[in-house]
Amino acid sequence: MITDNKGQISAEFLLLVGSLIVVMLIALSFIASQNELSLAMSAARNGVYEGSSYASSAIYPTDTFNDYSKSDYVMLVPSSVEIVNISYEDMGYDSNFEKNRIQFKVYAHSSKDLDKKELDSIGDRINYNLRKSIALTFETTKSTNKLYNPVFSPHYIFTTANVKWV
Repeated sequence: MITDNKGQISAEFLLLVGSLIVVMLIALSFIASQNELSLAMSAARNGVYEGSSYASSAIYPTDTFNDYSKSDYVMLVPSSVEIVNISYEDMGYDSNFEKNRIQFKVYAHSSKDLDKKELDSIGDRINYNLRKSIALTFETTKSTNKLYNPVFSPHYIFTTANVKWV
């Protein structure tokens, strides 16, 4: 008896191909998630460095600028702020937004002797630029407020902790 084997695929081959497709889909979703976090971290770094570099040349509301000018506020003079570290922590699932919440924390150092109000102001500018950079990167500026707090991406919600001065 002669059998014709042309065009037949073995069950083992189909099982192997099927399992490879499943593994590739799982790996792809993991890689996409990690890529999103890497993109957010890169945007955060850009925003932090912009916020720390341009604090003295920022555009302030008239009342704030007048307040700074009257008290000889150091914010109006170029400052030397050094960014020590930028990190993030997964804060878990946020049921309000149905996304995982990521909180960024910036560690910075100033070579000038600044008081708490001045450090808080510089820290606010750094965090604002961090969040703004992420919103621009993910094109989600319309789904957040004027302070870009919180900021969204397809799978995450981003917030910032107060800048830690070391």
